[in-house]
Amino acid sequence: MTSRKNRFLTRLFAGFGVLILSWGAVGCSRVNQTDVVVTTPPAAVPVASDANVNNQRDSENLSTAIFAGGCFWCMEKPFDELPGVVSTTSGYTGGTVEDPTYTQVSSGGTGHYEAMEVRYDPAQVSYDQLLETFWVNVDPVDSKGQFCDKGDQYRSAIFYETPEQQQEAAASKEDIAERLDGAIATEILPAATFYDAEDYHQNYYQTHAVRYKIYRYGCGRDQRLSQVWGEDAPEHD
Repeated sequence: MTSRKNRFLTRLFAGFGVLILSWGAVGCSRVNQTDVVVTTPPAAVPVASDANVNNQRDSENLSTAIFAGGCFWCMEKPFDELPGVVSTTSGYTGGTVEDPTYTQVSSGGTGHYEAMEVRYDPAQVSYDQLLETFWVNVDPVDSKGQFCDKGDQYRSAIFYETPEQQQEAAASKEDIAERLDGAIATEILPAATFYDAEDYHQNYYQTHAVRYKIYRYGCGRDQRLSQVWGEDAPEHD
């Protein structure tokens, strides 16, 4: 009986391993709204603090930052966890097609980046803190994309809204080049029109929790982040 059970468990884990590899291999560009939705229980979804609610009511106090870090599913959570960040929105920017679709962008040729728009209260979190969060969640030496997702739409970039953001971004890029002792591929570009991605992409790490984790693992994102950043690499569930 024990040997039969062991054989069953071996086959089960082997099958699960193949599933992880196959789902991870397809990358961010191969998934669409027909995927199975796994809804996170309400208790697991972060609840906005009173400060954040007040900030949403008084948007004049908020600033905007835009970052491209490869597949946008993986860039929401790190910013959502920062105190002072009011909202994150997955979308597209930097291209030539007006109001592009996910299919158009992921196919390449529109010039857009998959990007993340971060709305934040500068009284609670600085732009420099946002930059640090961005850097340690990307592979800044990869000029061809990010992790398993390759193509212009997956390149890393910082889009500045103001001259001050441009200066801070440039200074941080120089610092990262020294820390990693190498050339940095991440671009620093002026902000362009930001188009919100389709609804099913928003909060993907929550609404498609299982699919997200399998994709992230199969894509080798955290493994590569550990190689690049060592002890500075972020921890992810």
